Amino acid sequence: MSADASAPGTFGDGLSPSLRPLEHEPPGSGRTRLIETTLLVIVGLILAVATVNDVVQQTHTNHRLIADLAAWRAYTGHPYKNLAVEQDQLGHTTRDIVCGNTTPGAPKERVQLCLVFTGPVVHGRRAAHGGWYLPPKHEDLFRYRYGCYGSSKEGELCPR
Repeated sequence: MSADASAPGTFGDGLSPSLRPLEHEPPGSGRTRLIETTLLVIVGLILAVATVNDVVQQTHTNHRLIADLAAWRAYTGHPYKNLAVEQDQLGHTTRDIVCGNTTPGAPKERVQLCLVFTGPVVHGRRAAHGGWYLPPKHEDLFRYRYGCYGSSKEGELCPR
């Protein structure tokens, strides 16, 4: 049979004195442990709140993206799958831009229509408040935009 683990002198005999279990705690060390534990709990709570915040923000972004794609297809009447989406990541706004061909063809091989979506999702879609056209085989860069209308014409989204 094995020796009882709770018998004195058996547990921690092979450990160095600094690693052996203490019979009693030195004065003042309980307060340090309490502070350390409290700080670890606070850090854990902050990380948990930050994680939940990121998950919720990503969920809202995905919800907006689906609504923007559905709205672009409804406005244009084209059931295209290959649409280019640009989200405002730096400004932390809900302004998204969706671009797609005006006629059937490979992506960016035809004139593209870009719509600017802002506001809340209502019935699975968001409202387009402006837009512009892009020539074939061009990226959505400021210098290539033409035929601007709506809020994009008034704002700083299109060349004058």
